Amino acid sequence: MKNFKNKILILFAHPALQNSRVNRQLITYVTSLDGVTFHDLYEAYPDFHINVKHEQNLLLENDIIVFHHPLFWFSVPAIVREWMDLVLQHMWAYGKTGKALEGKKLFNVITTGGRESLFQHDGSHGNTIMEFLAPIRQSAHVCGMNYFPPFVVHGTRNITQQEITSYGEDYQKMIIALRDGKVNLEAARSHQRLNSDLESIITT
Repeated sequence: MKNFKNKILILFAHPALQNSRVNRQLITYVTSLDGVTFHDLYEAYPDFHINVKHEQNLLLENDIIVFHHPLFWFSVPAIVREWMDLVLQHMWAYGKTGKALEGKKLFNVITTGGRESLFQHDGSHGNTIMEFLAPIRQSAHVCGMNYFPPFVVHGTRNITQQEITSYGEDYQKMIIALRDGKVNLEAARSHQRLNSDLESIITT
């Protein structure tokens, strides 16, 4: 296999994927990419009995970690919470000797049923996506990881097939660019979401 600048682990979580028109299509753009490990947590652990050592080894083997999930009640699906509670162990992921994840990069890929205007200070939800993701961002910080803004697909209840295709193509483009080390990470930090202007953060 070709040596890539970054190996990427996508931790996917959707408890009712059969009912998801958008996520079922989005993942098809990244599941078969070289240098990318796609890991469906609900498929791997339908009983929530998470293999901690296996998950820790996956983290060690990869440079960029992606949590891909719908936003459920302004948070992550239950298995992601369970995964974090069990896998990110004290003195392994954090603490005085917990340096296993130091320097790795982390971000979320998120879908929301609500439109983008709802996730503003003057919107009905009163907070931005980045603010709702504060627990993930802080967890990354405690583990010594570099957290980046999310890739977000808003308004999935009314999204068109053409829009889904466009988001899927952008998702694939972003993952490939990250894998190949062709993303200006400092520029990416200035955005509220990674896919607000991909052309400005992907280098040639």
